[in-house]
Amino acid sequence: MKSFRLWGMAALFVALVGGTLWAVWNFDLRWRPHTIAKDEAKVARLLEQAGWVSPGLTGPKLYMVSFRSCPDCLRFKQEQFPDLHAAGVDTRVIEIARRDVNGVAKSTPTERSTVAELWVNRSWRLAQDWDETPIEAWEASGIPPADGDAARSAVVEAGRDLVDELSPLMKKNGVAFAYPLLVWWTQDGKMRACACERRETYKHVRKELGLDG
Repeated sequence: MKSFRLWGMAALFVALVGGTLWAVWNFDLRWRPHTIAKDEAKVARLLEQAGWVSPGLTGPKLYMVSFRSCPDCLRFKQEQFPDLHAAGVDTRVIEIARRDVNGVAKSTPTERSTVAELWVNRSWRLAQDWDETPIEAWEASGIPPADGDAARSAVVEAGRDLVDELSPLMKKNGVAFAYPLLVWWTQDGKMRACACERRETYKHVRKELGLDG
């Protein structure tokens, strides 16, 4: 009987420790960003040379790879951009028109035209107007069509190539590419990144960019 009680206590202890470790992982560790220690210079160069748009603030840089209809991207913009901008963070948004998959279109003509325009002329105002307009109502008025224009089609393809290049580089550093991909630098100079699809990631991004967490 004594031996049975000891085994029971040991099993309970193991269960409690295991449950605690699981809770720490599930509610905190799994949502933390990763340090980009491999090919950092290449990642930085790809982001800097992309057609990002930003409000032109002078604080820390936060790169965000996004596409227009991405609900997780829109949520991050709506919920976090106001605080980030108030703190001086320069949100550098890189919009992508995704490739078709197995013959299924993942972008529209107006989307491709708008992405090309953003990459070419880098208008933050245009990016804001696009986000604030319902997708089905956006007509890309006054924007040259990308389809049929070799130069603008090449710009659209450059965005897709960026994703192709970033995906394996992120994987090397423990980040599975997803939208929105966020990349930034901490105060001590470390490049950090996360595929921030969930709100649970936001507190870590905020803290590392000098916000309240």
